[in-house]
Amino acid sequence: MHLTWFDWSVIAAYFAVNVLIGLWYRRRATGSTDEFFVGGRNVSWWLAGTSMVATTFAADTPLAVTGLVAANGIAGNWVWWNMLLSAMLTVFFFARLWRRAGVMTDVEFAEIRYAGGPAAFLRGFRALYLGLPINCIVLGWVNLAMVKILKIVFPDLGMSFGGIHLDAGNTALCIVFGIMLVTALISTLSGLWGVLVTDLFQFVLKMGMVIVLAWYAVKAVGGMDVLMAKLRVIDASRGGKGSILSFVPDVGSPWMPMITFFVYLAVTWWATWYPGAEPGGGGYVAQRIFSAKDERNSLLATLWFSFANYAIRPWPWILTALASLVLYPTLKDKESGFVKVIVDPAVFPPALAGLMVAAFAAAYMSTVATQLNWGASYLVSDFYRRFLKPGASDAHYVRVGQVATVILMFASCLVTANMESISGAWKFLMAIGAGTGSVLILRWFWWRINAWSEVSAMVASFVVSMFLKFGPEGIRRALHVAGGDEDPSSFAWTVLITVVCSNLVWLAVTFLTGPEDRATLLAFYRRVRPASALWGPIAREASEVQPTRDGLSNLADWVAGCALVYLALFGVGKLLFGETAKGLVFLALSAFAGVFVYWNLNRRGWKVLDEAPAPAKK
Repeated sequence: MHLTWFDWSVIAAYFAVNVLIGLWYRRRATGSTDEFFVGGRNVSWWLAGTSMVATTFAADTPLAVTGLVAANGIAGNWVWWNMLLSAMLTVFFFARLWRRAGVMTDVEFAEIRYAGGPAAFLRGFRALYLGLPINCIVLGWVNLAMVKILKIVFPDLGMSFGGIHLDAGNTALCIVFGIMLVTALISTLSGLWGVLVTDLFQFVLKMGMVIVLAWYAVKAVGGMDVLMAKLRVIDASRGGKGSILSFVPDVGSPWMPMITFFVYLAVTWWATWYPGAEPGGGGYVAQRIFSAKDERNSLLATLWFSFANYAIRPWPWILTALASLVLYPTLKDKESGFVKVIVDPAVFPPALAGLMVAAFAAAYMSTVATQLNWGASYLVSDFYRRFLKPGASDAHYVRVGQVATVILMFASCLVTANMESISGAWKFLMAIGAGTGSVLILRWFWWRINAWSEVSAMVASFVVSMFLKFGPEGIRRALHVAGGDEDPSSFAWTVLITVVCSNLVWLAVTFLTGPEDRATLLAFYRRVRPASALWGPIAREASEVQPTRDGLSNLADWVAGCALVYLALFGVGKLLFGETAKGLVFLALSAFAGVFVYWNLNRRGWKVLDEAPAPAKK
């Protein structure tokens, strides 16, 4: 791709706008840790929700979707579409509870739910574990995707200085490091406020450009009718793999055997921890919930995120992926087909090259900015402040947060240099997090769960998944996991076995150890006001707390919310592929589900807190 002076001017203007936003919010964000990490808890739902969507719209995501479509058709996206079920749990069951908790990070939750040394250990361990290795793995695969994009966009990339020559890969890594440096600068200057506002700007830019790209890609093929006709020809050569255009997986096919289909729809979404789709909410999703003005805004933020993430974003990526299969049928690296469309002057107008490069930079920066701020919040609030230097000034902790942001930046670049596979990193995190979901959900609703329940679930999940990955070949073969992460059946059995073992372990540990002390449980129940059904003895003692009995209403909203999104997703798809009647019916049903959710929430009334509870002092 050749960039003109105009293209470079557009790219420079993009970076300038981001830096100006960071400077604008500098004074506000650095006034306190509350402002720096959770936006002073005064963020509107539309900004918090859009920021969540922007964060998940990383540079690697369109490439991954292209690879899924190439391998398994549109239905290949069920690998991540199934996580909507978990997202809707967060919307209706957990968003308001998180907001009531009034914590600064989801890790801090450990010391308002549990007590004593085990709670402190859990908080400190999770802060370091999630803030450093897990966060750096996520940043590493985002960096790796951006390196891959730059190598395709600029095939002659390479530079020399001081007699040292850097090949295209190392040069791309240096450029990514430079973009990350700008992102870290914005994040350290302006905290979460800068991240939120730049996310809004970046989302509009990148969403607009991928829609433009999809339009040109389909046009280059000859229009939608021609695209569908040529895809049917490709279907005939795929050897019974099912239609590329099918919205639902062909259960029993090599990529979706029955056991894998069962695990995706019945297990993974509630049992597996994964960044951005944590059962019960967590990570940067929880951080945006904490930043919301009140309970109403926290729920609406997560609802908007779920709708935009699953119903609005996918189709431009999918259309471009489908067009790339027709335009470049012999391309070996199918994921790169998305970028190939961009650099092909016969498909995408060179005049828009600068805007598209800026859009990819936006996709990269929105994710990195959140990961840096989120990871720094763990390291500062939940480790440094809690264990190393309590009682210092807010200004001191903000400065330490800025230093932690820079440390994470350098650490993630080291991880990127030693990482080979994006999908491998995805599946590694899903495997080691399998089995923890049930305890993360039930800790809100069952008084008997204690800190050791959560610790044992994490340890068991990690140990079992590592054994299934690296254990003796004979045992792995007997357990149907010898095929590795790339084999759908092996991956499904790995998740299923890990979930069963982890749940047996944490349940046994729960009953073999005592409950948390009464004072801690009472304080938590009064503060968060969860459903009282499984809090029997505590609810009776705290009789002044208004019992919450909205479980069935929340369940109805969950079903309707899932219908709202899936029907909108499929309705838009049907319209795009010329099935107008079906598309309109799906969209009408989606609208009906949305009206039901609105009516049901308003019928019960919004329990809005004027002010969040102060974070626990431990």
